[in-house]
Amino acid sequence: MGLLEDLAGNVLGGSLGNRGGGGSPMISMVLQLINSQPGGLAGLLSKFQQGGLGEMAASWVGTGRNMPVSANQLQSVLGGDMMGQLASQLGIAPEEASSQLADVLPGLVDKLTPGGEMPQGDLMSTGMDLLKGFMK
Repeated sequence: MGLLEDLAGNVLGGSLGNRGGGGSPMISMVLQLINSQPGGLAGLLSKFQQGGLGEMAASWVGTGRNMPVSANQLQSVLGGDMMGQLASQLGIAPEEASSQLADVLPGLVDKLTPGGEMPQGDLMSTGMDLLKGFMK
């Protein structure tokens, strides 16, 4: 089963981000995180490049296997303030937010970049449309 299928199942089953009333809050926050970056997805990937994790981020965009990212690596690249904001919005501890983001981000970036191509337009709409397709 693919990541978005897992996420869709979690949205329906309420196991991801269940403190927030289902998985969609975490997915929405991740899409907002991407959209809020200067340059959007390309800007976020640039942060990983600057943080020494460019090869990892490139694996998410490419067509091969996605390299995993750890919660500590996310903290290092994105910063404690951003992880704190994400945690606050989700109503969870920053460590838990980092861990959940580490689980979700590689696969979500992968699905948003089919065939290794950067998406055009609004990622929030694109991501939610992808999820809706799995819930039909």
